[in-house]
Amino acid sequence: MVKTEKIKVKTKGNCDVANITEQTIEAAAQSKIKASTVTLFNIGSTAGITTTEYEPGLVNYDIKAAFEKIAPKNARYEHEETWHDDNGHAHVRASLLGPSLSVPIVDGQLTLGTWQQIILVDFDTRARTRTIICQIAGE
Repeated sequence: MVKTEKIKVKTKGNCDVANITEQTIEAAAQSKIKASTVTLFNIGSTAGITTTEYEPGLVNYDIKAAFEKIAPKNARYEHEETWHDDNGHAHVRASLLGPSLSVPIVDGQLTLGTWQQIILVDFDTRARTRTIICQIAGE
């Protein structure tokens, strides 16, 4: 059996971190599938999905600082030369983080650690409404 839901998230851009754990847990519960995998996939090329401990130091500072070191906002990007825009760093950052995440569901529960939450990181340079496909496949 496969169940598919869409999770919509309003973001501010510029490394904004959105906690999508509760929406994912709700989608899994509504599916009534007890043994499966939930796959989350961000539609778009300037945001990514991962897990972390959703606490202020990480969410408001550390994640942004780490990506600024890896792909600085003010560096030169060929993407910007090609498209005459300002989000080359967002594409690089999203490519490194990746657009998707899979989490096993055991006995109807997501197998997340005590402090582990699912997050979407929006690297683009403006606010957006992101759509994440949440697909649960199992029995």
